[in-house]
Amino acid sequence: MNEAEQTLNLPLLVEVMRGAIVESKHCGAIVALTPDGQIVAQLGDANLITSTRSTIKAIQAIPFVASGAANHFDITERELAVACASHGGEPMHTETVAAMLARIGLTESHLQCGAHLPYNEDAARRLQSEGKPFTQLHNNCSGKHTGMLATCLHNGWPIENYIAKNHPLQQKIISIFRQLGELPEELPIAIDGCSAPTFGVSLTSLALAFARLARFTTTDLTSERVGSDSQFQPSMFDSNTIKAIQRITKAMIAYPEMVGGTGRLDTDLMRVAQGSLFCKIGAEATYVIGVLPCDKFPEGLGIALKIQDGATRALATVVIETLAQLGVLDKGQQAELASYHKPVLHNYRNLRIGEILPVFNLSL
Repeated sequence: MNEAEQTLNLPLLVEVMRGAIVESKHCGAIVALTPDGQIVAQLGDANLITSTRSTIKAIQAIPFVASGAANHFDITERELAVACASHGGEPMHTETVAAMLARIGLTESHLQCGAHLPYNEDAARRLQSEGKPFTQLHNNCSGKHTGMLATCLHNGWPIENYIAKNHPLQQKIISIFRQLGELPEELPIAIDGCSAPTFGVSLTSLALAFARLARFTTTDLTSERVGSDSQFQPSMFDSNTIKAIQRITKAMIAYPEMVGGTGRLDTDLMRVAQGSLFCKIGAEATYVIGVLPCDKFPEGLGIALKIQDGATRALATVVIETLAQLGVLDKGQQAELASYHKPVLHNYRNLRIGEILPVFNLSL
């Protein structure tokens, strides 16, 4: 099947309703699998290739912790969470990143992520009303870039070209990601919105990487036994790297407000899930979730999904419905996330005019 045929054959996931009229439709693909690669649920082509964008920030942060840089610069768990963030540019985010930069002896000018208005509308309006410019601190990726700079300083690597794909830091990230997701040697690499490398990978590889991150989060490093029937072994990484993964995922879960912000899906989903998962949005409507080992999924679970047309308005609906069908979220949690799950649409007079609805069933 060529790329055009692959796209045309993706299943319908979401309908946008205006009254009883189906006004728009969004297609895509979903896959959920265990750390040893066994597919638990699938809809559409699990081998669909997409760009990783911001979904892999937890992976990009692994050298920051594993190298000792985070400890060397006394990085807190809250600060580590913002290093994995697509944050809203709220003061809690920008002040945290600025403090990290000051501690490593650098300034906002050393970042190479570029500047944009805060994602958070209140923060953006406040800047504009005060006549203040937005800076690279407001870039949703500023925490990630600060972590990258700290890693380079600690390892004696140059900081001038820290986002180049052949830089030692980026090569280390690629190596870790390749192991986690069993990526091919020929890995398509492009430039992300923040100018760091982004990668073309299958949904299966993304899901596999996050299944393994989830499993590593609870790996007992005092025992070689991971699971009675599991083929997954933690020996792909040394204990230092596994400890780094544990610190990163636990920081995201403990400080979800730093990963996204006010009114953001990542933040609200992790809060409602109460420590059972970590998650990350990526641009162009890509999403990943690591479900920690539990009664239903004793080895943990990785989930990756993509809305093919990149429409973020359909993304949250698919994310919550997927977790509901898998039994990861109970009815009460689904109710708390109702505004994401089945958003009600209003017009300019605040009249209810429709809703966004999931219309798919996973193959379990």
